[in-house]
Amino acid sequence: MDTAEFEQLMLTILIPGLILFMGFIVWDIARKHNAGKFGSFILFGTLGFGVLGFAIKKIIAMNLGIG
Repeated sequence: MDTAEFEQLMLTILIPGLILFMGFIVWDIARKHNAGKFGSFILFGTLGFGVLGFAIKKIIAMNLGIG
C-alpha cells in the first residue's frame, strides 16, 4: 500500500468517523450545559457549516482535477 492509497483510505473511513465523533461531542456539550433548542441548533449548525465546507472543498478539487 503506497502513500496515496493510505491517504484515500483515511479520507473515506476516518474523516466520517471524526465527523460523527464531533457530532457526539457537540450533543454532549449541548446536553450538559442545557443549551435548549436554539442553542443546540446553533451548535449543530456551526458543525454542519464546517462539514459542508469540507465537502465543498473536495467537490471543487475533484472538478478542477486536483484531488
